[in-house]
Amino acid sequence: MSRVAKKPISLPKGVELKIAEDSISVKGPKGALTTHAIPGISVAVDNGTVNINVAEGADDKFGGTIRALLANMVKGVSDGFERKLELVGVGYRAAMQGKDLNLSLGFSHPVLFKAPEGISLETPSQTEILVKGSDKQLVGEVAAKIRGYRPPEPYKGKGVRYSGEKITLKEAKKA
Repeated sequence: MSRVAKKPISLPKGVELKIAEDSISVKGPKGALTTHAIPGISVAVDNGTVNINVAEGADDKFGGTIRALLANMVKGVSDGFERKLELVGVGYRAAMQGKDLNLSLGFSHPVLFKAPEGISLETPSQTEILVKGSDKQLVGEVAAKIRGYRPPEPYKGKGVRYSGEKITLKEAKKA
């Protein structure tokens, strides 16, 4: 069994984990998440800790994966996940229109982005976007979709970037 699968997961207060025959669900104050169970890998809850066990003769390569997925689900329903995006460029702005995100990214038209279910978008300033949710994969996917409208270009660095992302700028052509 992998080293990751051997580490137990502690359940915070208010978070409960239910194990069905073909799925595992986690419910907490920030929502509920479900994943499918993998044959040959058993999940047990003892006194607020979750332990992963791989059956004898079963394929153990999924033990660490299911443990990481469950740990992310527990963290998501208790604390939540967030990604911060920054808009760099003259005239690049973001504003909320109800639950939709209105982006001005230098195109001849504004870009309207509808947030999927379970994701909340915030704009603390005109050049910052916060993507929040309980599903880590969905938060990252939504942030990548927003970044995909105008990724940072390599000469001036203009575009939508993740907070703290380093952009290696190219040198301009010399005459």
